[in-house]
Amino acid sequence: MEVKARGLTFEVAEGGPSDGQPVLLLHGFPQDRREFDLLLPRLHAAGLRTYALDQRGYSPGARPSGVASYRIGEPVADAVAVLDALGLESAHVVGHDWGAQVGWLLAGRHPERVRTLTAVSVPHPRAMLLALRVRPSQQARLAYFAVFRSAIAERLLLGGGALVMRRMLGAIGSRADLYVKAMREPGRLTTALNWYRAYRSEDVAGLGQITVPTTYVWTDGDGVVGLTAALRTADWVSADYQLVAMRGVSHWVPEQAPRELADAILARIGV
Repeated sequence: MEVKARGLTFEVAEGGPSDGQPVLLLHGFPQDRREFDLLLPRLHAAGLRTYALDQRGYSPGARPSGVASYRIGEPVADAVAVLDALGLESAHVVGHDWGAQVGWLLAGRHPERVRTLTAVSVPHPRAMLLALRVRPSQQARLAYFAVFRSAIAERLLLGGGALVMRRMLGAIGSRADLYVKAMREPGRLTTALNWYRAYRSEDVAGLGQITVPTTYVWTDGDGVVGLTAALRTADWVSADYQLVAMRGVSHWVPEQAPRELADAILARIGV
């Protein structure tokens, strides 16, 4: 369905029992709302009502021009506005990759809108900033940021049959085709990359303690986030908190380990 919010039109896939507890799902790059498809049946079977959002830059009707339109505060405001448009005072929030970043900020700045948070792959922003200061290995893990912010990123990712993007998504097999095809839509890859180009550490440096029940899912096969940032996330959650560490799983948790992730989400929500 289409949801109009903040002058934009967002694509939202809803499912599950109409009277179930609401769950807002926020995807990352280079995926879209379909990255949650494999775990949704278990959430629906548990009685949850899900809303998987194609975020800013991905929904065709929500691709404003200009890099500044993709500062991280904008998708956070989008999430609040989408909840308003859906008539939801609050929801359980699940986010992966950039969606996790949005989830942390949503829980920190608008805790009254977040019943629980399950953040997947990306840790609390302050834990990441600490790891970047003290661990050269974490700096190396995020070296790709500079490439994604550069003028050659579009050509690099989609050139040669999108070989780089396909290799990046190798752990999810043929599902990579979904996202390669979508990123060939005119303008879509640029607006998705604008999340990287707009990112400023000062936008998250002031985020404080998270006061809603939270689960952080980290995987030892993730090339993006090291152990220091994962462990120090606990320092920034004052509510009930759990670190779920998965072995042998890459960054692409929702599609590589959907059953295990669904278990973590259901345990956090308590159903």
